[in-house]
Formats: sequence, C-alpha cells, structure tokens
Amino acid sequence: MSALQPTLHDVEATDIDALDALEKTSFASDRLSRRRLKHWIKAENRVFIVAKQGQDLLGYGLVLLHRGTRLARLYSLAVSPLARGLGLGRTLLVALEQAAAKQRRLFMRLEVASDNMQAIKLYQSLGYTTFGCYHDYYQDHRDALRMQKRIRHIDQRMLQRDTPWYQQTTDFTCGPASLMMAMGSLNNQYVLTRREELSIWRQATTIYMTSGHGGCHPVGLAIAAIQRGFQALVYANSNGPLFIDGVRSAHKKEVMIEVDQQFREEAEELGLLLLQEDITQEKLAQWLSEGAAVIMLISTYRMDGKKAPHWVTITAMDEQCFYLHDPSPGDEAYVPLDCQYVPIARDDFAKMSSFGAEKLRTCVVISKRCSY
Repeated sequence: MSALQPTLHDVEATDIDALDALEKTSFASDRLSRRRLKHWIKAENRVFIVAKQGQDLLGYGLVLLHRGTRLARLYSLAVSPLARGLGLGRTLLVALEQAAAKQRRLFMRLEVASDNMQAIKLYQSLGYTTFGCYHDYYQDHRDALRMQKRIRHIDQRMLQRDTPWYQQTTDFTCGPASLMMAMGSLNNQYVLTRREELSIWRQATTIYMTSGHGGCHPVGLAIAAIQRGFQALVYANSNGPLFIDGVRSAHKKEVMIEVDQQFREEAEELGLLLLQEDITQEKLAQWLSEGAAVIMLISTYRMDGKKAPHWVTITAMDEQCFYLHDPSPGDEAYVPLDCQYVPIARDDFAKMSSFGAEKLRTCVVISKRCSY
C-alpha cells in the first residue's frame, strides 16, 4: 500500500463487509456483530465516520447521540493494523467530536478498558478526564474507566469581555463567588479574595434556617454590588418573601420574612430597583449585549440530582446555549476549566433557571453605572 493519506467520509451501506472484517481484526471480544453494524449504518441517532484510502477501509468511529440529552457517547473506535501509529485514531476522534457538537451535543463520554494505557493516554491528551469506573464491564471481565470531555466551547470572538473564575471556598457562598466574578468582569482592578467572599456573604445571607448556613438573597447581593461602586438591579417573578416555601417552622418563617423586609427597606434607601418581572431569555441576551453582567439563581437538580438553590454567573450566549461560570466544581473529577463558560442548552437552561415549587426566577443585573 502506498503512503497513507486516508480521507474521512460518512458511512455507507456498501462499507458493511469492510467494517465487519475490521471489527473481527480489531477486537477479541465485545465485537459489534454484522447485524448491529447494519443497524447503526441505518440509524439516525448516531455519528458514523469511516477513514479510507481509495477503496480500503482503514478505520471507523461510531458515536451514539442519546435522545433527550446533550450527551454523545463514543461507542466504538477501530483502526486497521495497516494504519496504526500514524495518528488516525486521534483524527477520527476529533472529527467525531466536531460532528457531535454540530448535533448540539455538549459532552462526549466513553468507556475504555482500565488496562488499555495506549487508548487512555490518547483520550487524556485530547482533554478527557476520568469520572468513574465500571467493574467487570467487558466480556473478559476487565474493568472500564468512564471518561468525559466537553466538546462545545464558547467562540472567544463572541465574548463581550473575559470573566475571571473564582471557586467558592464554602458550601454556602455561591452567591458571593458569582457576584465577585461578575464584578471582576466589569472591573479588572477588582480583586477576588476569600475575605471579600465572606464579607459579601455576611451582608447578603438570608439566615436560611432549614439546615446549615444561610444562602444569599438577591437584594442583599445587589446591595453589596452597589456598595462596591457598581449599579445593580434585581429582577424576580415573585414579590413576596423568598425561599419561604421549603420552611415548615412558623418561627423560622417569621425570621426569614423579617430579614426579607429589612433587605427591601435598605434597597429603598439606596434607590435600588426591585422589578417584579419574568426573566426571559430575550432579556438576558439584551443585558449581555449591552455589556451588563448577570448572576442568576438556578436549581442544581439537572446537574447533581439535588434540588438546591445555586448562584451562577452568566458569561455569554449564542443561538444554542447560555454559558456559565459555576463557582462550585461539585466533583473531584472536574477541574477549574470544566466550570468556566459551561455550555447549557437554552431549553435546559429554561428549566434550570427556576427554583422550588413556586418556580422562583430571580437574577441580579450589574453594570458600570448604567440603568436598565
């Protein structure tokens, strides 16, 4: 065979014989049968790319597109012995990631035998991180590592400005951390420190007494921003005391209502506007396009299965996604880069950005002395 210069193509039905032969050559167990290969050739919820030199099949990659999610899963990747060591596996995987991202998938996941160090090194070199393990996963009883990579990233040309990322240092300071990131994006002289984080929390806490330490009230966070030289507005779709529905104790409710009232009185003294309006994605896009920074309360249920209120900083948006700075990595498998400009599909964001049975939707819009 002459010097290898394979080209990549979408799979065709006529590739079945070569795919079946390559599968038998590449895998001693856990092979895709001829019948399953035919199935995936015809299926719609997949990306199936083959690498050829002329009529010779040198490799293929198959990715499954899970319906109803933003996940893609690398199902199989094989390279002919004739093409090994030439980087074709990497080329195929990059092409699969790009194709899956065009199908609105945000993350790629895969499983790899825990002793397959060559494949693991390839995946790690492309940015995949391990987040779990399946024991006795393969037919030969080997374990499988679970790996994941974010495959959709913000186009840097779309950013109004860079937003610094700050990791909250406690379980209860997501609000201050998000506010600090927002203010840091507006003023690059603003320093994000733990002392500042805790100072803002003391100003903005709701004394949320269901359990543990209190979270932060949007009005308290807006007041903290104003006191640091910024303009702020608070939007909420509810005009009553916030975070009350989850509290059973009448005494605790009384205290929280009193704290809520104190925040509102202080806001009135400062001239801080509290706007009872629904927060639409169109408004969020407008604020971002006008140069404002926005922090928003979300429910973490779709992220970690817990129905907890959590503040994040909205850093950008495009036609498909909003992008967030999340102050909490949440899992040891995640690194800081995983928490910056995190893509959230717009329809997913619509569900995440309301909290509790009352469907509370609230945000703080921060700017450099502009009014909205």
